[in-house]
Amino acid sequence: MIVAVGIDVVLVDRFARALVRTPLLVERLFTEAERYTAGGGRRSPESMAARFAAKEAVAKALGAPAGLHWHDCEIVPDSDGRPWLAVSGTVAAAATERGISRWHVSLSHDGGIASAMVVAES
Repeated sequence: MIVAVGIDVVLVDRFARALVRTPLLVERLFTEAERYTAGGGRRSPESMAARFAAKEAVAKALGAPAGLHWHDCEIVPDSDGRPWLAVSGTVAAAATERGISRWHVSLSHDGGIASAMVVAES
């Protein structure tokens, strides 16, 4: 059963400027696996912005509780490259408290906008 849905959009240029202005922000927001492609190259600003939108969408689906840690919500690719959500720590605890046992995630970017939608399921 669907428990919650979260959606977020990010302006790619604005997000990219924030990353340039505050270089440590990348490490604060993203795990090492999220920062690089399977081939070892750095992800594009569009890809990073979409991942950030997904983390924000997860927080919204959880009701935006205080104390969530960015690294406790990780966007990981499956063997076909499709994004999946791996939660741990603070995010996993908040999900368990709300009866959420499964996540679905969709990422997109086009025309300077990155977006993500997550569905939380019990």
